[in-house]
Amino acid sequence: MTDRAGTARPPVIVVMGVEGVGKSTVGRRLAERLGVEFVDGDDFHSAEAKAQMASGVPLDDAARAPWLDRLDAVLHEHAARGVVLACSALKHAYRRRLSRSVPHLVFVALVAPRDVLEKRISARKHHFAGLALLDSQLRTLELGDDVTTIDATRPVDDTVDAAVRAVV
Repeated sequence: MTDRAGTARPPVIVVMGVEGVGKSTVGRRLAERLGVEFVDGDDFHSAEAKAQMASGVPLDDAARAPWLDRLDAVLHEHAARGVVLACSALKHAYRRRLSRSVPHLVFVALVAPRDVLEKRISARKHHFAGLALLDSQLRTLELGDDVTTIDATRPVDDTVDAAVRAVV
């Protein structure tokens, strides 16, 4: 990847979107394709936050703040060698917070219709976020000119191909 001045930089990418859209799956494969590390933002939630979400209660901005700060630190730590982070990053304000340490951060938003998301969420096992959070996340999602939107209903390899084209 190159910045506006034409300087080569390793990719620093957040694969974002609501639950069930495929952030971890696509993010992991995108990182492999680009030859950088993959980090799953879910691993940085506190036990309390995971328990709250598992009970069907969405996190508010105050509860998300420490998590976003941890992820900002991870992005900063990996920026020199590149990284793909899977993270919901639902609001523009969350994305600004994640961009504090890495101004050349790229956001790739995966999108899919509600019925596809419901099927995927229902099919997954051992994840703290369930269907009870989907409506809240869909209402919270803010897509704008700070993200590149990718259709996540296609096969995973096609979605990764589209993401590579968007960030390279």
